[in-house]
Amino acid sequence: MPPATVDSTFQKVTEGVQVKPNPYGPNPHDFMSNVSRFKLIESTLREGEQFANAFFDTAKKIEIAKALDEFGVDYIELTSPAASEQSRLDCEAICKLGLKAKILTHIRCHMDDARIAVDTGVDGVDVVIGTSQFLREYSHGKDMNYIAKSAIEVIEFVKSHGIEIRFSSEDSFRSDLVDLLNIYRTVDKIGVNRVGIADTVGCANPRQVYDLVRTLKSIVSCEIECHFHNDTGCAIANAYTALEAGATLIDVSVLGIGERNGITSLGGLMARMIAADRDYVLSKYKLHKLRDLENLVAESVQINIPFNNPITGFCAFTHKAGIHAKAILANPSTYEILDPADFGLTRYIHFANRLTGWNAIKSRVDQLNLSLTDAQCKEVTAKIKALGDIRPLNIDDVDSIIREYHADQNNDIAEAIQA
Repeated sequence: MPPATVDSTFQKVTEGVQVKPNPYGPNPHDFMSNVSRFKLIESTLREGEQFANAFFDTAKKIEIAKALDEFGVDYIELTSPAASEQSRLDCEAICKLGLKAKILTHIRCHMDDARIAVDTGVDGVDVVIGTSQFLREYSHGKDMNYIAKSAIEVIEFVKSHGIEIRFSSEDSFRSDLVDLLNIYRTVDKIGVNRVGIADTVGCANPRQVYDLVRTLKSIVSCEIECHFHNDTGCAIANAYTALEAGATLIDVSVLGIGERNGITSLGGLMARMIAADRDYVLSKYKLHKLRDLENLVAESVQINIPFNNPITGFCAFTHKAGIHAKAILANPSTYEILDPADFGLTRYIHFANRLTGWNAIKSRVDQLNLSLTDAQCKEVTAKIKALGDIRPLNIDDVDSIIREYHADQNNDIAEAIQA
């Protein structure tokens, strides 16, 4: 009888008709979902440059760009070459690296910026302009008619150079819906590769994201890109919801660095997406390179990896409570939705504490190549818990208790034999 086969959406039992959907994946009946065919626009070298601590010289930008390319991102977005002379030179240098990822640059919806951008050698230009009443009044001071005319002029100019073009509104979720849909319909008709939605202040929630993306999907034929800030902690959830609703591309940065407290993090989105479609994620992205990539960027901007960072936080795959440890040792899926091996990592049973259980201690006894019965492991666990009630423990403390107990048991056996 042939073995059961597994794909990204279903568990199909080949010898019967049983079909078990992945409870963490896309709804198999939702044909608008792009959860299993998403792409990444990696913006560490654009949005990430807006992080408070960030300063990337040319050599560091090239190092990060190469690392992102090795990871497998689809696009790398760079700071506007109109921002400064060095930004322009850096953009040209990265374009000449011959990376597999397509190189984009992010500019204002202005012809002066567009002329500079197309001469750098980029594969595409991302155009943005504020559409909310806040930004129209207090940022650029233009009305929607001006925005539409400027967008058409810039888009047609970029298209004439044979490179990709994206048009995005800024502050999309605080913009008037009719204004948004009208401008998106206009740019879609003249042939943009994609339109962008930007939650510029991080105010949107997943329900609002789903509604807007689904509505936009019904009026444009091009792809939809989404950019989510994390001010209210919804960036990863919003990104996933956008893909469910029909968006194709998500803007991310390493560790989520960006303006204020940043955007959707690359690692965080990978954690969410591998739970939804492991096969697709593993086929596209070299997840074992994530830790080194995050360390590279963290060192560059002088921050530490957060303890609760998805995947690479120091305790992401650490199990402490006794009941957790027992189950993990029997079957890791009991308390892990992610497999650390997919990321080149290992799990750790934290046994040096008063919450430990005898199964964790028994595992440690085996690691030390000692021999104790289950009853003896329970006895030594009680000793460890007793000391753990008095002060914090470390591995050496636990190992000393185990070795001392083991030696005492051997001495008792030796004395009994001599007697």
